Amino acid sequence: MELAYERRGTGEPLILIHGIGHHWQAWLPVLDRLATARTVVAIDLPGFGVSPGLPARTPYTAEALADAVESFCSLLGLRDPHVAGNSLGGYVALELASRGVVSSATALSPVGFWSRPELLYCQSVLRAMRALARSLPVEQHARMAGNRLLRALSAGLLVAHPSRLEPAALVAATRALGGAAGFDETLESFGGLMPPAPPKSPITIAWGEHDRLLPCRQAVRAARWSGQRVKLLKGCGHVPMSDDPELVARVILEAGR
Repeated sequence: MELAYERRGTGEPLILIHGIGHHWQAWLPVLDRLATARTVVAIDLPGFGVSPGLPARTPYTAEALADAVESFCSLLGLRDPHVAGNSLGGYVALELASRGVVSSATALSPVGFWSRPELLYCQSVLRAMRALARSLPVEQHARMAGNRLLRALSAGLLVAHPSRLEPAALVAATRALGGAAGFDETLESFGGLMPPAPPKSPITIAWGEHDRLLPCRQAVRAARWSGQRVKLLKGCGHVPMSDDPELVARVILEAGR
């Protein structure tokens, strides 16, 4: 499947997968760091960013999105790439590892390890954020991003340090959230999401210490599922790339060695 993507660097291929409602630009804070050691391909998932949606009558599920990523890698001739994902993208990375089609997978605060109340909380927060993004006039996006207090209120659930977000990046992310055609159906599918099958490829799971969307206590369940210790990303929130780019890049590169 054809997807929008950004490609940089040289070396073994590394696919980067964003979370629900986001776009490939979520990885910009770490992209060049990763590109010093890998051929990095940051993608827009189907129905997100500027990628086309899934084929007609194909439901938006994490498994279907993983199918699309696997098809995309085949299209580009990327065999057994490393893969890293955040949130929904983290689950997709683990799903690809369970299929054994990647050399390694890194999942940053992956979805799917929640209790029922935690799932409902996550869905409620994301629906509210989506509604706000769609209701704001375009001219208000820049005003919100440029105001320190408004930026903290709008992004504080996703990052630990909203002040480290570039205003232009927040504006672009807000527009991506509001315009994501695959958002509603994908979010609804979370209700039936279970952890993937046991991985056939090496995996690393890392969790933001200050994750306010998927609290890091969920990392305990992820550790039980994986049978290994989950790394704690100190000082980071749910989307850790802007909170500590150096730490995130190091975790991803070490996982692929």
